[in-house]
Amino acid sequence: MYLLTVCEEFAAAHALREYDGKCARPHGHNFRVEVAVRGSQLGPAGLLMDFAELKRIVRALLAGLDHQDLNELPAFQVRNPTAEHLAHYIFAELEPRMPEGIAVDAVTVWENERSAATYRREPREG
Repeated sequence: MYLLTVCEEFAAAHALREYDGKCARPHGHNFRVEVAVRGSQLGPAGLLMDFAELKRIVRALLAGLDHQDLNELPAFQVRNPTAEHLAHYIFAELEPRMPEGIAVDAVTVWENERSAATYRREPREG
């Protein structure tokens, strides 16, 4: 199994609902997003996937989050725009955009250089 990871960034604001602390007030982050994809078959050039193509797909998705108030986006009208929910949202949105034979393995959203949340699908038993 091969694993590729790319990192991209976007800036956005949010306020955490049902939270007792300063993050309940509107504030912003320069989010860093790490996306790891996996697959078992390399192409003729010896690549699982071109890094440039993976970055293009990730950037296209993150463009819809960049410089937004996350609380106002439909995906976060009910769900709190936490790093955990962002990681899950990005994972779910990237899955259908992946080429055949490539699966999203994990998405990590960093709110700052010391704090991150990762979403990874539970492995299937069998």
